[in-house]
Amino acid sequence: MEMLHLRYFVAVAEELNFSQAARKLHMAASPLSQRIKDLEHELGHKLFDRSTHHVTLTAAGSALLPIARDVLEQVNAIPWRLQEAVKPRRSTVFVGMPGGVHPALRERVKQLEERCHDRFELKRWPGTTPDLVAAVHQGKLALSLVRMPVTDPALEMIPVQVERLGAVVPADRFAGRDTVNIAELSDLSYIPSASESIPAYSEDMDRQLSNAGIKKRLKVDGAEYSGISELVANGSSFSITMLDPASPMHLFLVDGATVLPFADFRPQLETALVWRRDRAEEGDLAELVAGVRDVFAEPLST
Repeated sequence: MEMLHLRYFVAVAEELNFSQAARKLHMAASPLSQRIKDLEHELGHKLFDRSTHHVTLTAAGSALLPIARDVLEQVNAIPWRLQEAVKPRRSTVFVGMPGGVHPALRERVKQLEERCHDRFELKRWPGTTPDLVAAVHQGKLALSLVRMPVTDPALEMIPVQVERLGAVVPADRFAGRDTVNIAELSDLSYIPSASESIPAYSEDMDRQLSNAGIKKRLKVDGAEYSGISELVANGSSFSITMLDPASPMHLFLVDGATVLPFADFRPQLETALVWRRDRAEEGDLAELVAGVRDVFAEPLST
């Protein structure tokens, strides 16, 4: 018995008409009738009662129909079952996440998780940029979002977001203002908000502010963003943070502090996604990095 015999039988049983079944099978009615007779002979049972105008299933035919359908379904399932059996196992990998990641960027990470779901389970790991860069270099993390600049030659990166920054200033002093000039802050002390978590960025920002005439500094060891906001609200200092109100950093603002864009100074924070170059070039992350390049093809700008 061949699979074709069962396919022919099911087609005739469903149509109860040899001519219609033959058209469905793209063959002539005469050879189809002969194949059914061959099957009946092999099984030792008559499967159809035939008359000039009617075709009906016999008791044996009715019993065979669900069996034949089940066998054909099993055969039809072989290609995808085989593919499932031999495809690579799903790997769990970790993606580094620095603090204050913008919701739009988090959504992109979620899209990457969905795109690579069949091959990778992506789990997130928090940390500062220096720690995350080190973890990627050591192979503990597959990927990581990092605040630029990063200069590790072993890593490859793709820019994913540029965030415009604004001044966190005392609300009462700048009430009713839409912008602030950098010179208006020269008598205030600048409080760095990310010197430990983003040291390279902090050094660059400090240099830019010094060149712009901001000389006073107030370094507060271990201060959280809300603590910095409290100090700004006192009226004698300012800081810098993301300008977009959708940024989670705005959750740390307290009454008495507000964020204004600069009129004559355009600081920004660049974020990139990094991975080990050797793991992407025909390594274990080649497929994941291909997904990264697709999902993050267009950098975000806020």
